[in-house]
Amino acid sequence: MQRLGLCCLFVEAPIRFRTTTARYVSTLHAKGKDPLEHLSLIIQSNLENLLLALDYCASHRIGAFRINSGLLPIYTHPDWGYELDTLPNAKAIFENFEAVKDKAQHHHIRLTFHPDQYVVLNSPSEEVVEKSLRDLEYHGLIATLVGADVINIHGGGGYGDKPSAIKRFEANFVRLSETVQNLLTVENDDRVYTLMDLLPLCHELNIPLVYDVHHHRCLPDDLSVDQATAKALKTWDKEPLFHISSPKEGWDGRNPRLHHDFINLQDVPKEWKEIDPLTIDIEAKAKEVSVLKIQKELITSGWNLPKDPSIS
Repeated sequence: MQRLGLCCLFVEAPIRFRTTTARYVSTLHAKGKDPLEHLSLIIQSNLENLLLALDYCASHRIGAFRINSGLLPIYTHPDWGYELDTLPNAKAIFENFEAVKDKAQHHHIRLTFHPDQYVVLNSPSEEVVEKSLRDLEYHGLIATLVGADVINIHGGGGYGDKPSAIKRFEANFVRLSETVQNLLTVENDDRVYTLMDLLPLCHELNIPLVYDVHHHRCLPDDLSVDQATAKALKTWDKEPLFHISSPKEGWDGRNPRLHHDFINLQDVPKEWKEIDPLTIDIEAKAKEVSVLKIQKELITSGWNLPKDPSIS
């Protein structure tokens, strides 16, 4: 069976995730207030909304949810970072993490992460690499707490010498904890690294490749979609994860890299229909609305998806 994935946010459902900034936290400290109290309330709110997100996914047969990287605001900040067990309501926070894990497992909802683009393992800057390593370990912490099984990143920059950049990725990968190494995946992008560029890295480090077909169409290599799909599948030893999106202005528009609010059914590879199991993250601006729309269209087209009870 295939399942569709919702990415991070909602546009219509009343589910919102909060954040804060180091600057605001510093003003609290200057006023003699406890920044950890502020952070605790935000984290507790985010976990409660994550539970609501899982309820939404379960009731609409959405089988995967990508968790927002800002679940724990400024956790890795050099001045205002913190540990979970130092928070005033740490016990309740850990209980909510456990509740998220239990609910996801009960409803068979796959949880994943996709850190921001500033996570660059192959940067020539040691400072950037160190920040990236800290950020990936942060994601590894949350993934362990909630039972997520993927932390997906891009290959990074080319820096005028992609073979050397790939070698830096390999060298810095071994600096990650075993936990994060086992969760890490890499995705072909629309500007630098094609699937063919990344496959040797994936085989060398035993990293699964998240095949983004939209990126492949924007930055093609010598592979067809069918060939790319087959090669990507061979890198996985668990349920594969692929990405789909449609261009905002169509394939003849000025910039096909920009994502549409919805998915054009014609953009979904027919080659994916018989892959079982498979998670397909829907990367569209209309979020849950777009997932439900393409879900209905795929079911009507004979795809083996869990059926939303609202679909007649």
